[in-house]
Amino acid sequence: MDRTHRRRLERIGIALTGLLAVVMLAFLALEWLQEYPYAGTLYDQYTIAGMWLDHYLGTGVFGYSFMLRSIATGVLVGIAAPLVGTYLVHREMALIGETLAHTAFAGVAIGLLFSATTDWDGSLLVAALVVAVIGALLVQYLAERTNTYGDVPIAIMLTGSFAVGTLIISYGRGGFSGVSIEDYLFGSAAVIPAEGARLVAILTIAVVGVVAVTYKQLLFITFDEQAARVARLNVTWYNTLLIVMTAVVVVGAMQIMGVILVAAMLVIPVAAASQIAHGFRETLALSILFGQASVLGGFGFAISQGLPPGGSIVVVAIAIYALAILASSRSGSAISMH
Repeated sequence: MDRTHRRRLERIGIALTGLLAVVMLAFLALEWLQEYPYAGTLYDQYTIAGMWLDHYLGTGVFGYSFMLRSIATGVLVGIAAPLVGTYLVHREMALIGETLAHTAFAGVAIGLLFSATTDWDGSLLVAALVVAVIGALLVQYLAERTNTYGDVPIAIMLTGSFAVGTLIISYGRGGFSGVSIEDYLFGSAAVIPAEGARLVAILTIAVVGVVAVTYKQLLFITFDEQAARVARLNVTWYNTLLIVMTAVVVVGAMQIMGVILVAAMLVIPVAAASQIAHGFRETLALSILFGQASVLGGFGFAISQGLPPGGSIVVVAIAIYALAILASSRSGSAISMH
């Protein structure tokens, strides 16, 4: 396939992905506003479409709002995670996603403890988001202010945050009623509340907007941080921005993927795209397309076999990665910045 034809197919794929994202965002907005007459009527159309889909596919899940909400969340995560992950992988920071996922788990545990000991009844996702962002800032501070190797602060935060989370969960065992810790560890399509899906929608729009505005700056520090410093670019600020966006994406993806598997969506689609892309921009586009294929294929496999979506999405992503290796003509050469 010649490069022109390939680029055209990539543009079509990105356009379809954007259209799907808009449809899913509209569903989440209509679910929120369904008490209003016109919004309620349009929302019912999604339910009817889901029922027709169940009829043609022989399933019995798409007519339920929780499943449409989970798919909408997955579609948005399939955009935001590879988008941020492309920068992380090319900066050799793939493990930061795993670290911040464990930090977010500590946030869930802290939220549970705070809820059990006070009258606070807020969202655990908000607690996870706050703690994950604090953890991201702490990792950045340790990396720049301490005399250690680059991955040491990441390892310390990964193990330390998970240790805090497990201690709090063990301390409050029996006192945290109505919450399944396994859902946060392994992910679940049924665990995503309406407010959690709306939070993911807002965070995804924010991440896409920030990357669009700061694309050139993030690209510069990704490939040549020292030159960026010489050019008087505020490298510390953009590094902090990138790691905070990673924390935001991790918290959103944690609902479906679970703490243990959430880093996969940051890394595997990007790794697959890097095998066949000829430049950074093409890697970015292909990673989003592979992320969407992983999410939709994973949901399809999970629904047909009655399996959790998180593991199914990862298995499909790894299959795509294996196919990309077979299709690759690259023999170790680096991609360009373009």
